[in-house]
Amino acid sequence: MRILTNSRNAAFCFGIMTGLIASVITSIQTNAAEKPVNKTSSVLTESESENTKGNWPSFRNGNLQQGVARTPLPAELELLWQHPSSDGIASTAAIVDDRVYMAGLNGYVECLELKTGKPIWKYRSIDDPNPDEFAPGFKASPLVTDKGVYLGDEDGIFHAIDRLTGKRLWKFKTDAEIISSANITKDGKILFGGYDNFLYCLNRADGSLAWKFETDGYVNCSPAIVDNFTFVTGCDEQLRVIDIKTGKQHSQMPLETYLIASPALVGESLYVGTYASEIISVNWKELKVEWRYQDKTKEFPYHSSAAVTDAYVVAGGRDKQVHCVERKTGKSVWKFGTRGRVDSSPVILGNRVFIGSSDGNLYELDLKTGKSNWKKNLGKDITASPAIGSGHLVIGTESRNGALYCFGKK
Repeated sequence: MRILTNSRNAAFCFGIMTGLIASVITSIQTNAAEKPVNKTSSVLTESESENTKGNWPSFRNGNLQQGVARTPLPAELELLWQHPSSDGIASTAAIVDDRVYMAGLNGYVECLELKTGKPIWKYRSIDDPNPDEFAPGFKASPLVTDKGVYLGDEDGIFHAIDRLTGKRLWKFKTDAEIISSANITKDGKILFGGYDNFLYCLNRADGSLAWKFETDGYVNCSPAIVDNFTFVTGCDEQLRVIDIKTGKQHSQMPLETYLIASPALVGESLYVGTYASEIISVNWKELKVEWRYQDKTKEFPYHSSAAVTDAYVVAGGRDKQVHCVERKTGKSVWKFGTRGRVDSSPVILGNRVFIGSSDGNLYELDLKTGKSNWKKNLGKDITASPAIGSGHLVIGTESRNGALYCFGKK
């Protein structure tokens, strides 16, 4: 899921969906000093080997949305290549089987070789061959499975693309813009939200509608899955638990604010930054808030989705800071200041935290201390989030003449 930061939509109120998959994880990042929470698996069910091979197939690397990478990465990152995108990149790229899948605001989804950046195929959101014809852009991050690439565009069309050839498999029309990044169930159902206030469930094979659930607000964030449930919040400030088989509401809870970021989940706990300048932990089964964290010195909303390990919750804030709190208590551990809004969502790899800022810098921070270990200025706003897979890190820059950057070892 891409976090909405584009100025064309600054006045919108946002919705949110989340969930988690309950299964035992067998592959944990081998060089991780700080183990991620993986009592449940974040593997995409359509291709269960994806995460075990060190890929990054979706916005937050699986349905738990913990933002944790499980692949070795060089101790010192070097810029390997960059690939231009005329209107910039606001979404998180996907890495699967030595290929990178990037979605641009110019209306193109592109598949590149991970090691070289060489183009493999290019898909456009409209069929018009005229390159000057406006094409709806992509703010949603691609979901990549063993068969397809799935995401929605600014005109409300949800696209299914053949992963190997870049040819369209099918498309589905909604009534408003799609920012929400998709996730997939065990039986091949695809879930995503729209700005027409609906949560959609489609059949992967042909894109037909299985069901849709209407909320009272825009659905912006990425849906996730636990057992037979997914979660939605919107401008009605309610957390709604939805039964995936029926598309009916199972339960709901007032949140007293709406959410922009997508939550990370661990067991019965959901962690997310809110528009009310807090990071909260919610027990979604008991429907109660476990703790609230707020920086008393500044009050700015969170657009960044949290990354979670066994000990820590890390998220960026519009107060130009990265915040780390204790996962079990919500007590502040450290804060790191940048020179711009931090709408980019962090990725944790061992004791390393990678995150972008609107000051144009990609940062590497120490997970336990918040100390800056490394930074690279990319010259333009970074609102997209990093993706780490197969020994590489990729991240895009927004604004006109942005680019996708790939880091690794030469």
